[in-house]
Amino acid sequence: MRTPTGFIILLIVTAFAGSLSAACQDYAIGADVSFLAEAEQQGIGFKDSGVAKPGLEILKEHGYNWIRLRLFHSPTDLPNDLNYTITLAHKAKSLGFRFLLDYHYADTWADPGHQPLPKAWQGKTHHQLVDAVFQYTRDTIAAFRDADVLPDMVEIGNEITNGMMWPDGKLPENWENFAQLVYAGINGVDAGRGNGRRPKIMIHIDRGADPKGTKAFLDKLNTYDIPYDVIGQSYYPWWHGSLNDLRNNLDFMAREYQKDVIVVETAYNWQPGNYVSKPAPFPESPEGQRQFLDEVNRVVMETPSGRGKGVFWWEPAVTGPLISRGFFDDKHNSLPVLTVFDRFSRK
Repeated sequence: MRTPTGFIILLIVTAFAGSLSAACQDYAIGADVSFLAEAEQQGIGFKDSGVAKPGLEILKEHGYNWIRLRLFHSPTDLPNDLNYTITLAHKAKSLGFRFLLDYHYADTWADPGHQPLPKAWQGKTHHQLVDAVFQYTRDTIAAFRDADVLPDMVEIGNEITNGMMWPDGKLPENWENFAQLVYAGINGVDAGRGNGRRPKIMIHIDRGADPKGTKAFLDKLNTYDIPYDVIGQSYYPWWHGSLNDLRNNLDFMAREYQKDVIVVETAYNWQPGNYVSKPAPFPESPEGQRQFLDEVNRVVMETPSGRGKGVFWWEPAVTGPLISRGFFDDKHNSLPVLTVFDRFSRK
């Protein structure tokens, strides 16, 4: 039987559209919203086009499909404990968001400049610390699973370029210890998920525009055969370099490691802050902030072999001294940056 040419063309177009749709669903349009619930609990009403709405709904209406939430062990000054995180994850999952969980393995901020041990783990030997990481990760993942909000992806540590859980896992002096701690976290994810779908594992560093630094870290990490799925990079241009530097590093990672890459933290100011005394790549203005995210997204989407898998903003609902990095002005009205993904998501 001879198949009509038009029918063949229709099949090809349909298949292409289906693959494009699947690719779009696989691309993370993301935001770290760890401050969001606290802000709304304090009475802040975020507005889009002058209309007050829950922050998650605003993000969803503008094409966002992933959230990122940090988890502290036993925080005292910040809200991001297990119950808070599960509650916020519930709200996001009910709206159809996918969920990236960011373990800090600390009671407060962990980043390249400080990776403090949780108070509950101080004084432990290395082997006791490995067991503590495994048990804590297992039990918290199980709690997310039991609450029906199992993460879709998990970061084992936050910006771990210089290690984590200092001094035991500090780099470069304690690579063996550090690798065992990372393994313990990954094994804890597997133990805690039970029969649930295995979350992808992300290794998150802060070398978004630095191929040399990225290579030094990942080449050493890979000698320990640590099983991970995604490379996460932070990219703040005032610290890390130009957009061309970011592009070069994304190209390098895609070709060298054959792994998916996500810019898991990025931001830019909507009013002057980081470029007061030096030339800025974009104006620190509402429109400049929008242009910045648009360009970062374009660079990620152009990563070879489709390895660029998304961008996460840090963080839309931030208030206080860092409000200029958020998606809302000082009266909590939405800014132009919120519309960057409209053309990808709206019919």
